[in-house]
Amino acid sequence: MPSVPDKILALFDLDLTLLPHDSDELWVRFLLEEDVLDRRYEASNRAIVARYGRGEVGALEFTEFYLGALTPFTQDELARWHETFMRRKIVPVIPQAARELTAKHRDAGHLVVLTTATSRFLSAPIARELGFVHLIATEPEVEDGRYTGRVQGVPNIREGKVDRLLAWLDLRGETLSDFRESWFYSDSRNDLPLLSRVTHPVAVNADPVLAEHARNKGWPMLRIA
Repeated sequence: MPSVPDKILALFDLDLTLLPHDSDELWVRFLLEEDVLDRRYEASNRAIVARYGRGEVGALEFTEFYLGALTPFTQDELARWHETFMRRKIVPVIPQAARELTAKHRDAGHLVVLTTATSRFLSAPIARELGFVHLIATEPEVEDGRYTGRVQGVPNIREGKVDRLLAWLDLRGETLSDFRESWFYSDSRNDLPLLSRVTHPVAVNADPVLAEHARNKGWPMLRIA
């Protein structure tokens, strides 16, 4: 099916792209500061963030490490803490440039989507704060009203971001080729599979591997502070 002339898709990663920090890491730090999370998470958190940055962590290991931090609590407790987390840790650090970049695409009438490896529990309020209507995120499994620490379905990370996007578009009766242009903004080597599928890949606050790849491919590079 040929692309529709005015259909443009704009995809955004979240952590270290629109946010200057990793929201999963900030969440664990917040729970530690509130003294409600086992202190053993502190060293484990630092280790997995370092390994993730080097591309050494499998998709399931990474996502389920952070989902494990939800399991000791009820959803009501988590919702209350998340409100405080947003107020203290997220809203104050969102760069104005990030708000302006997403607004530029939204105001132009593009289909704007936040696609993140972070769980829907953690990322959905952040997506709303940034003005996103559409969110593709890792889905946490819930049993008997509590998070299990496991992923439901395909984690939205690496090749999974491509699979999840195509499935999401299919539910809308669309394919990636229906769009005259498709943009994806990301900081991470982990997003190279999706960056390589869009017509306009943009490296934002790029890690060293992505930065080198972007230079070799001639992709635009942005800094959002």
